[in-house]
Amino acid sequence: MVKFHDKLDDLKEEVSEMGKLARDMLAKSITALKNQDTELAEWVISKKREIKTMDREIEKKALLLVPLYQPMAKDMRTIACILKMITYLTRIGRYGKDTAKSALELSEKPHIAKLVSIPYMAEIVCGMIDNALEAFETGDITLFEDFGDRDDTVDALRHSIFRECITYMTEDPKTITQCAHYLMVARYLERCADHAYKMAEKIHYMVTGEHIEIG
Repeated sequence: MVKFHDKLDDLKEEVSEMGKLARDMLAKSITALKNQDTELAEWVISKKREIKTMDREIEKKALLLVPLYQPMAKDMRTIACILKMITYLTRIGRYGKDTAKSALELSEKPHIAKLVSIPYMAEIVCGMIDNALEAFETGDITLFEDFGDRDDTVDALRHSIFRECITYMTEDPKTITQCAHYLMVARYLERCADHAYKMAEKIHYMVTGEHIEIG
């Protein structure tokens, strides 16, 4: 089974690389939005095909390991975790791409209230993704101890951004375009936090064999 475990380790490394790309796409899309950096936004959008290719290739390799080696126990849980994670990571990358498109559309419009709480919200979400990827690589599930609290904070921030943007749009219709994009980006970030949360649950199961709700 040495060859199998070598292949599985290689596959885990590919997932980690895909995770770093997805995280970079999200983080850099927020930076592009904040700094009105069209070049960085274009970079994020250009990675759409790469992350989709990674998704397909990793899935193909993972599924091939099952009939070839008939893995059991933790090995089978690891493959199951990989198949779930690449789906979540693809979605995170897609939300990064969508945010980058908003960055392009708002590149010549002045920001309102320094992007409200979006940069802070993104910082929390990217931290959750980083911890999920680290736990996947190391098996350290203690990184998830406060995931529930962080997810709750992200949800609260989205609601706060919604209320704040509604106020701006009501007081000045000229802010409607910017605020509409802010609301979409806040929703994207909330969904990315949900994906990080789901990855944490799958990683916990991979490591322990126990299904739980994190937090």
